[in-house]
Amino acid sequence: MTKLDSSKEEIRKKTMKNQVSMLGDLVSVNTLFTFAVFIGISFASSNPQTLELRKGCQADRQTTIKLLVNEVVSFVCFLLSSVLATAVKMNLSMYVVFKSKGPTSFNFSGPIWNAIILVSTLGSILGCVYLTLSMVDVVRVLLGKIDCRASDTVQAAGSLVGIDSLALIIYVPCMMLAVYQSYAQLRGSN
Repeated sequence: MTKLDSSKEEIRKKTMKNQVSMLGDLVSVNTLFTFAVFIGISFASSNPQTLELRKGCQADRQTTIKLLVNEVVSFVCFLLSSVLATAVKMNLSMYVVFKSKGPTSFNFSGPIWNAIILVSTLGSILGCVYLTLSMVDVVRVLLGKIDCRASDTVQAAGSLVGIDSLALIIYVPCMMLAVYQSYAQLRGSN
């Protein structure tokens, strides 16, 4: 093995270790959000009482059903993301171990791996969106319909959507950039 090949292999191993760390962080974030989903599901199934006194402004049964559906879809998105990220993480770890012992057939810069990472990242993003929608439904169930324009309802829902949107605006490009740079570096080390 030449010095250039050795240098490329070191860059490749370092990149893969960084990817393992990044995927571990993605799984950790998904786990935190999954915990929030379970809290929401237990809340929705406990038949919560509204704090809104006006009958016409109280959330109907459909809102509670929508809350539960959004919670379940959010959970499924986080689960998909975590399972895919964990699978890739395990394979990357195995590659780093086995590559040092001889040639292997792992190719982490191929289109299949790119698609798996993309789906994992999108699953986490969609999970966040559905979690936000379910939290808006929680606000509607507890504080009343947003249409009635009660200041507490509008303030809670607006803050929730605004802050979560800001977080996603920061999270999505950062996550996509990390994935792109990581794979670009892997391709460059081939």
